[in-house]
Amino acid sequence: MSFWNFLPPDELDVLLRLYALVSHKTLRISKTFGIEGRQLLRPEDDYEALKEFVHAYEGTTTSEEAMHLEFQKLLKENPGLEDHLNALPKRVFSGKQHPAEGSKAVFFCFSLPALDVTKQDAGITDAAAWTDEAGLAKWYLYDLNTNKIMEEASDIIDLIRSKPDTPRYRSMEDNTLSGIRAMIEKHVKNSYFKRVQAPVGVKATLHAWMELS
Repeated sequence: MSFWNFLPPDELDVLLRLYALVSHKTLRISKTFGIEGRQLLRPEDDYEALKEFVHAYEGTTTSEEAMHLEFQKLLKENPGLEDHLNALPKRVFSGKQHPAEGSKAVFFCFSLPALDVTKQDAGITDAAAWTDEAGLAKWYLYDLNTNKIMEEASDIIDLIRSKPDTPRYRSMEDNTLSGIRAMIEKHVKNSYFKRVQAPVGVKATLHAWMELS
């Protein structure tokens, strides 16, 4: 049997070098993010980790990094703040005036559990293998004027940012707030948990929420 090469030597060399480059980068991505071998990112995958990696490689500061630096500065300037935050109960609630007059919104901060591979390796395959430590923190903000849910922390931070002297303010009815919370929890279930195919029994943990009115 004979095999024929229809590519000129120079073009074949370029093709082989390109294949080697792509293979090398795919391997680096797989090792960095734990992507299974021979599986590239898909449209439904979470790209946040990849974006953070690219920004870190290029030396630029992302909005999430800027928020983290702001938080670290607050901890440094306010000794004891970290212990105070850690001592707060789950589902802590507060309220403040919305920066935009006439606007109303409700903010939520959840812990979204993910599969802990160490537990999986130990043979645990049910909901107990999903932990907050392996997952991520996620912000949501429901805008009552537009009935839309915002999920980008960089778009939410300026609305909820508060100072020690920011007065607590509330004007919404309790049943309105409860209804919005139930809707957001359903949204989390139908978006995040369906995407990661979490087993029955895995739930998000609400850490804090805030009325903006």
